[in-house]
Amino acid sequence: MEYNTQRKKLIIPEYGRHVQQLVDHCMTITDDDERNKFARSIIDVMGDLNPHLRDVPDFQHKLWDQLFIMANFDLKVESPYPIPTQAEMNTAPKKMGYPSNESKYRYYGTNVKKMIEIAKSWEEGDKKEGLKYVIANQMKKNYLKWNKDQVEDEVIFNHLEELSNGLLKLNSKEALMNVTVQNNSNISYKNKNRNNNNYRNLKKNNFSKNKNK
Repeated sequence: MEYNTQRKKLIIPEYGRHVQQLVDHCMTITDDDERNKFARSIIDVMGDLNPHLRDVPDFQHKLWDQLFIMANFDLKVESPYPIPTQAEMNTAPKKMGYPSNESKYRYYGTNVKKMIEIAKSWEEGDKKEGLKYVIANQMKKNYLKWNKDQVEDEVIFNHLEELSNGLLKLNSKEALMNVTVQNNSNISYKNKNRNNNNYRNLKKNNFSKNKNK
């Protein structure tokens, strides 16, 4: 009895020994047309193992690359894609570049920075004032999630002004939402100022009107 451990090591074990034997046989075919035809048949067999990806162009390219890999790059056939070389396959991938975040207050997140940039472009008025408080409330929530349990609203106001290069200023007399962090993951908050209470009541009235319709 012959065990797999005594057999030739598979180059790509996922395709099994039978596919590897087909590739080995393809390399022994002397007629070019027959060898090309047999190689395309091997590609079809390999694609049948992943039928949901078989007709995807990128996946077809991958199959042909794997065919040459299993042939140790010594298979002379016509490929619809550039034939890879062993040097190309053994080259280490390029180091992936990660976006650099130079923000002084990283715990506020990228979305807050985007909101600040949008708010800076708005004209002065009630909408812009409301957006500034929305941003400040989100900043307070993010701050408490990653820092200590309490923070003065004045700190959030100062950070907002700093991150907006002095273009977004809030009245320190207005209070932000009272945010409570539970287990450093769940966040609940209670409205403290009159503007937030009015917004909640307005939302409730609109829901009642839509329900009655």
